[in-house]
Amino acid sequence: MKGMKSISGIFLWSGWMVRFMLLVVLVACGNNKQHQNVAGDDTLTSGTIHISVDESFKPIIDSQIRVFEASYPDAKIIAHYKSEQECFKDLLSDSTRLVIVTRGLTDQESDYFKDTLGFRPKWDRIAYDAIAVIVNNNAKDSLFTMSEIRDLMAGKSEMKYRVVFDGLSATSTVRYALDSVLRGEPLGPNVAAAPTSVDVINYVAGNPDAIGFIGVSWIGNPEDENQLSFLESVRIASVQVESPDDRGFVKPYQANIAKKRYPMVRGLHYIVKENYPGLGRGFTNFLSTERGQLIFRRAYLWPAKMNFTIRNANI
Repeated sequence: MKGMKSISGIFLWSGWMVRFMLLVVLVACGNNKQHQNVAGDDTLTSGTIHISVDESFKPIIDSQIRVFEASYPDAKIIAHYKSEQECFKDLLSDSTRLVIVTRGLTDQESDYFKDTLGFRPKWDRIAYDAIAVIVNNNAKDSLFTMSEIRDLMAGKSEMKYRVVFDGLSATSTVRYALDSVLRGEPLGPNVAAAPTSVDVINYVAGNPDAIGFIGVSWIGNPEDENQLSFLESVRIASVQVESPDDRGFVKPYQANIAKKRYPMVRGLHYIVKENYPGLGRGFTNFLSTERGQLIFRRAYLWPAKMNFTIRNANI
């Protein structure tokens, strides 16, 4: 399994433990720091900044950056895609003023930045996405209950699938699995990691006994040529709705994300560490207002800052 790595022993921490360890690092780093002025020579629509982004959202953030830079030619946003844990580490760096991840700051983290920088970074939710389940085209199973998914992740299932996650370090998808699906129970010995979301797709495409978990941003847009090519090699599985009044099986389509019928929905957040009107704030303003929200909608995520109407239609 070239490029694959077992993560059953790596991700035994629950999400709260990861956050606790991050806080310890924050406090340790902050003991000897003076309050910092993070101002630069950029403005809301000009200059150059480096940002760190959860790799799960590369397709949609690439699209947002292209439109933003086309609208403001004097602006240059250089995105570095990595695991969520690495994004939070980058937030400690003077060179990183903006991260895009699946959670905001805890009160303790916000207090740390207030004590260290003299102000609290701004953060907000800008969209919703989902964890998509993908299987090989020849797999016999494409309908799963959440109980079955929990057993698969924990290595307790009678279905002999090789479970594959995105990333070789603590990614947001793994954190979601530990916090929201397994609720603190460790991942099983049948769980492996591929370097990127694309590697997860390729591995599942080549192995009938594999089941992958990736952000829907990579595979949920039927108008994207790259994602259409992915959908020729794997199938998106359906997951049972967890509602007493609705026990159907649904895919992570936009309407199911919006209505939270799909069980594995999560938020997309920005955290911007600027105390002046800089390019980080300019970009997050763009993501939060009409043009950025429409790009999320066209990418088949669900915008969090604007209201859109969902209508039933017969096809």
